[in-house]
Amino acid sequence: MGEAQHDHRGLGRRLELFDTDPLIGAGLPYWLPDGAAVRHALEEYIRDAERRAGYQHVYSPVLGKRELYELSGHWSHYADDMFPPMVLPDGEQLLLRPSLCPHHAVIFRSRARSYRELPLRMAELGAMFRAELSGVLGGLTRVRAIQLNDAHLFCTLDQVAGEARAALEMIRDAYRALGIEAARYRLSLPGPGGKYVAAPDKWRRATALLRRALEEAGLPHEAAEGEAAFYGPKIDVQVADAAGREATLSTVQVDLHQPERFGLRYTGPDGAGHRPVMVHRAVIGSVERAVAQLIEVHGGAFPVWLAPAQVVVCAVSAAQADGAEAFAARCRAAGLRVRVSGPERGSLGARVRQDRLVPYQAVVGEREAASGAVALRLRDGRRFGPLPQAEAVARIRAVAEARVTGLWEGDR
Repeated sequence: MGEAQHDHRGLGRRLELFDTDPLIGAGLPYWLPDGAAVRHALEEYIRDAERRAGYQHVYSPVLGKRELYELSGHWSHYADDMFPPMVLPDGEQLLLRPSLCPHHAVIFRSRARSYRELPLRMAELGAMFRAELSGVLGGLTRVRAIQLNDAHLFCTLDQVAGEARAALEMIRDAYRALGIEAARYRLSLPGPGGKYVAAPDKWRRATALLRRALEEAGLPHEAAEGEAAFYGPKIDVQVADAAGREATLSTVQVDLHQPERFGLRYTGPDGAGHRPVMVHRAVIGSVERAVAQLIEVHGGAFPVWLAPAQVVVCAVSAAQADGAEAFAARCRAAGLRVRVSGPERGSLGARVRQDRLVPYQAVVGEREAASGAVALRLRDGRRFGPLPQAEAVARIRAVAEARVTGLWEGDR
């Protein structure tokens, strides 16, 4: 197997991206500096994509009163997956949230809303918590503290299919930029048992809207009973790991239940109150699971815009140290992530091998130092140079800002 086929748990630790400690607890990984750099780049990408698509970003607390989750239905349908209440001295019970949607419903109803505001796209990259059993926890794919790329679209019934299609397009764009592929699209429906809200008409309407969105987007899909959220059906975008195991990364859900539970209203063009539909949408899903998938697909050789170090600068000898530092300073000023690898780390060949996963290696020898240039080595073996330092920085920055999977201008 190639390096890209490694399990993310071992490779992520070897690359010093993340780790765990029994003292912190199972299912609660911590992020090391290189892993945090990947995570920051991913978070910046999704926030930027959402802004461009007309989303409004909010922050909401990770705690809520038990009454909030009783109202949303989580307490009656989802309590087994929630952490137990924290009881304050005055008897008030607070819960770590298992989802962001109740908070966003409260924000929507915090003031009067007009049909002119719809669709209202509310997004948050927020923490939520699931009381997963120890036996199912592993690496970044199953954790207890989840950073979710969540959003809730409050819209009219006529707007649902269009909003769902737009969300699916955002998911496809994100996967293209990340260099990952969907294994399949699943229409997740309720199954037998009492964990689902008993509202057959709402389920039928919501399912029809999601099926329509999939068909209009031209996406082959299959139905899966027993995989729906407790409040409604959903589109699950499945990805596969190196062993072929599937997991859900991205979702689009239609919810006719919580708008009714929270009494959500907007004033229509007729001056009367109307109930909005709530579309739940996660483009990259949880940051943890997204990074796990990226590690496994790319084997640590991340696309330029995601790489922990985008450039490593190698001085051939100590005499070129100042030239290497000068180029590194140019890179930092341009917003690139860079580090310097000096001759104290070994021969040039050894340093090139040590940093083979870094997209660009900028070599500064005697000739380059004298002319203010660098010789670029790309991760895939291509070489360019000597290039003026300013030109090299501009070319690398252009690739990074384009958020593509290629390494050079013109690559696909």
